[in-house]
Amino acid sequence: MTSGTPASGRDQSPGDSAGHLLTAEFDFALPPELIAQTPIEPRDASRLMTLDRRSGAIGHRMVRDLPDLLRPGDLLVANNSRVLPARIHGVRSQTGGQVELLLLRNLGDDLWRSLARPARRLRPGERIDLLTQEGNASGSSVVVERGEGDGQIVVRIPGDVARDLERYGEMPLPPYIHEPLARPERYQTTYASVTGSAAAPTAGLHITEDLRDRLASRGIGWAEVTLHVGLDTFRPMQTERVQDHRIHTEWCTVSDETAGRIARTRAEGGRVIAVGTTAARVLETLGRGWDDARPGGLTTDTDIFIVPGHRWRLVDGLLTNFHLPKSTLMLLVSALGGRDHILAAYTAAINARYRFFSFGDAMVIV
Repeated sequence: MTSGTPASGRDQSPGDSAGHLLTAEFDFALPPELIAQTPIEPRDASRLMTLDRRSGAIGHRMVRDLPDLLRPGDLLVANNSRVLPARIHGVRSQTGGQVELLLLRNLGDDLWRSLARPARRLRPGERIDLLTQEGNASGSSVVVERGEGDGQIVVRIPGDVARDLERYGEMPLPPYIHEPLARPERYQTTYASVTGSAAAPTAGLHITEDLRDRLASRGIGWAEVTLHVGLDTFRPMQTERVQDHRIHTEWCTVSDETAGRIARTRAEGGRVIAVGTTAARVLETLGRGWDDARPGGLTTDTDIFIVPGHRWRLVDGLLTNFHLPKSTLMLLVSALGGRDHILAAYTAAINARYRFFSFGDAMVIV
């Protein structure tokens, strides 16, 4: 397994394959009432649009039908990252002013990159006294290390506090979800096992244990990778030209075992189907140095930016939710399904009243 250096995606992106693309080309009008506020129960009862990436043909099924839509010998690859209870509240020890922190990433040595409100007022060395979920004084505190601009700071969180975030933190639901979540675990996938994300890999929210059993009984494999999701995933691009957008960096890892399963699937004629855009980013990061004869995993930071024109190396298909307009995720799905096909599919989804975004319905592109 390789590790260490960032696996930049710049060799296959913006400067080369997206120089002609405008962010506005990936916009669409979404009626606000189609933004799902609560999850469907059971998880696999969501609707599932099928999209043929070559012809653009669209079909309408349910997520529970997925075993019938894939082939024996295919391999699903999912992101097993678990969401941190990352939204924590406290007061400035000197002034008593309220502070909200949203933990984005563990930097090591007890340091965490965080979004803070109010960020500009916080100074290096300042102590923030944490509150419990009930709003009471906890007796624990964190210290501001430095500011990083754009609302971000780095704080030092003692190890015992970091290990007990459930006492302080709330689930960081995306800003377009306004309904409280009755069960925080519903914003985790059923197979989440490696804590570290600031947001859920939402395509996997549809997967139930029963669905995995039925996939396995049909001869469809399952493998896992890890990518800790950052909040930039949800932010629309602000640049006019796609090539001017700076993609976020996220930590990911693939085991040698998973790499071996991918290689065997390919050798036997099966397809590699990513469960979600985060899994797709990991697989294509792995694919940059891929050798079918010598498969191996990796651990790295990735800033791979997948846009139309991307040469897909390992991903043959994708299970995904419906994404925000003018987002990097719209570019990724358009890179696989074709911009015109994707926009036509989104129009069909709106006309058919599909539910959008994190708790919404799904699409499978093959």
